[in-house]
Amino acid sequence: MLEFLARRAVLMVFTVLAITVVSFAVITLPPGDYVDKLALDARMTGDVMPAEQQAQLRHRFGLDKSLPEQYYDWVSNIVRYGDFGRSFTYERPVTELIWERLGLTSLLSVLTLMFIWVIAIPIGIYSAVRKYSLGDYLFTFIGFIGLAIPNFLLALVLMYVSFKYMDQSVGGLFSPQYLDAPWSFARIGDLLSHLWIPMVVLGTAGTASVIRTIRANLLDELHRPYVLTARAKGLSEHRLIVKYPVRYSLNPFVSGLNEIFVTIVSGETIVAVVLGLQTTGPLLLDALRNQDMYLAATLIMFLSFLAVVGTLFSDMLLMILDPRIRRQAREGELL
Repeated sequence: MLEFLARRAVLMVFTVLAITVVSFAVITLPPGDYVDKLALDARMTGDVMPAEQQAQLRHRFGLDKSLPEQYYDWVSNIVRYGDFGRSFTYERPVTELIWERLGLTSLLSVLTLMFIWVIAIPIGIYSAVRKYSLGDYLFTFIGFIGLAIPNFLLALVLMYVSFKYMDQSVGGLFSPQYLDAPWSFARIGDLLSHLWIPMVVLGTAGTASVIRTIRANLLDELHRPYVLTARAKGLSEHRLIVKYPVRYSLNPFVSGLNEIFVTIVSGETIVAVVLGLQTTGPLLLDALRNQDMYLAATLIMFLSFLAVVGTLFSDMLLMILDPRIRRQAREGELL
């Protein structure tokens, strides 16, 4: 087990490193750079940025170097000093801009994942055990509605309901009085009171998908010979279902857990823009639009790290659920 985790940790490092190389190159693909954007903005306001000033700004930001040199400087500063560079747009260290937003993004993603589990797993089990019942049809209908409604539209509806009938400030993760306040129990409580809207919005489509997956997997397991044998030996129906078929039917769900987590993290951007959330999504979008390369590359690197950690978490859950995977991990058959 420890050897397996050590191998996966090494692979995680190389995976994140490869992602930073690709993302750093892709960010610089659009023509021009941040200084060209400043010159264009000045031109649109009727001003002219002299070529000498542009050259000075490129030297100041390190944009006069080649792309490999810029990447090497960025990575070497991270390794040596923990310095992720400075944001061109905000003129502040990148770390000052992202830590709180990254923490809020992680919190929202984990809570959304827990929301999906709590809602989808019991409903999926019920739909399989009570196949073709009124409840099964009802949950199937609700699931299709959840898959069909765009997240941003559901966000707008919940914002209206929250403001109209719950008298709650909408937009953002904090009320105006707590937006820039230091952390306290009151601010944490205010955050929790605002988290339910983005959690429900981000979790709706995932919940509907997981319900269908667990229902289909459990229907395949319920008619296996070992279920019929256990039932013939007098094992209670509740214990039989929970102990055997439910456990085995969760394997495909757990193996696809990382996909759900990545979808939550990546799909959070549009919802965050609509709801005005103080997460990494809007910040990354602005960084890409402004060609703020160090800020964008750092955000992509951390979001990629979250996705890789989600994959490792999924593999660990699979080993807990399935003894065959534990045996393969001990024998070194898994990477």
